[in-house]
Amino acid sequence: MKQLKSIILLMMVALLPMPALAEEGGEGEALNIPEIVLEHLADSYEWHIASYQGKHLSIPLPVIIRSERTGEWYFCTAHSLPEGFFLNEAAHGKVYERLADGSEVRPIDLSITKSVLQIWIVVAILIIVFLSCARWYKKHDAKSDVPCGFVGAMEMIVMTIHDDLIKSSIGEKHYKPYAPYLLTVFFFILTCNLIGLIPIFPGGANVTGNINITFFLALCTMLAINIFANKEYWKEIFWPEVPLFLKAYPAPVMPLIELFGVFTKPFALMIRLFANMMAGHAVILSFTCVIFLGWSMGVGFGLGLNTFSIIMLLFMNCLELLVAFVQAYVFTMLSAVFIGLAHKEHGAE
Repeated sequence: MKQLKSIILLMMVALLPMPALAEEGGEGEALNIPEIVLEHLADSYEWHIASYQGKHLSIPLPVIIRSERTGEWYFCTAHSLPEGFFLNEAAHGKVYERLADGSEVRPIDLSITKSVLQIWIVVAILIIVFLSCARWYKKHDAKSDVPCGFVGAMEMIVMTIHDDLIKSSIGEKHYKPYAPYLLTVFFFILTCNLIGLIPIFPGGANVTGNINITFFLALCTMLAINIFANKEYWKEIFWPEVPLFLKAYPAPVMPLIELFGVFTKPFALMIRLFANMMAGHAVILSFTCVIFLGWSMGVGFGLGLNTFSIIMLLFMNCLELLVAFVQAYVFTMLSAVFIGLAHKEHGAE
C-alpha cells in the first residue's frame, strides 16, 4: 500500500509542471500532434534529447556528403552545412544541394543518422551479450554444467528458436546453413524493438519502423530463398502440376501467378514488420502528446484526460513489449517457412 501511495505521489509531482508547459506552448503555436509524432518517427541527422523554453538539447551526428557541383566530400553536422547545402523539409529533412542554375539535387549522402547509430548500438549490445555467453561455455563443460541466470535464459531462447522454429520449418536436412542467419535476424529485430521503447538515449530510434531497414531484411530473406532453392522449387513456379491450359496454352497463367508470389512473400514480410512497429510507436507518442494537450484545456478537464492517457500509455508500453517479441518471432518464422518451401523434396506434401 505504501508503494502504491508513493507511485501516485510521484506521478502527481511529475504532472505539476505540465500546466505551465501547456500554457507556454499555448502562447505560441498550437500543439500539432501529427507533426510531433511524424518528427519522432522519421530519421534525423541529430539525436534529440529534450527541449525546454525553446532550447533543444541534442547530440549532433556526422553528416558525410559529396557535392554534385565540385565532387568534393564534406564532413560536418546538420548545423554547419557547407555553402549551397540545406535541409529540405519537403523531403523529410534530408540534405539537398542547390546548384548554380537554381535546381536542387540530392547529393551522395553517407551520413551517420539516428537510425544508423541505433543499429551500431544494437550490434554492439548483441556482440557483448553473445561474447559473454561464449566465455561461459569456454570455461565450463556444456555436457556436465548447466548454465543458469542470464546465460541459461539466452540458451533457452536460442534453443527454442533453433529447434522449435528453424529446424521444424526448414527440415533437419537443410536447416543448418540458414540457422545463423535466422537467429541473427531474430535477435537483431528483437533488440531493435526493445531499445526503441526506451524514450531516452541510447534508445528511442524507430529502426524497425523504418521501411528501408525492413526492406533490406526482406531482401536478405528473398536472396536466401531464391539463390539456394532446389530444382523442385523452380519447377513448381514455371511448370506446376496443373492442367496444361493453365500453365502453357493459351496463356501461362499459373507460372505468372507463382512468379508474382516470389516477390509478394518478401514484400509481405517488409510491410508487416514496418507497419506494426511504426503503428505502435505512433500510438505511444500520440498518448504522450495528449497529456500535454489535456493541460491546455484546463486543470479539471486535464486531470481526467491525463489520467486516462497515462493508463493507456502504460498499457500500450506493456503491449509493445509483447509485440516486440511477436514481430521478431513472426518475421523469423515466416522466413524459415519460405526457405523450407524452397527445399521441398519431390513428392513431399
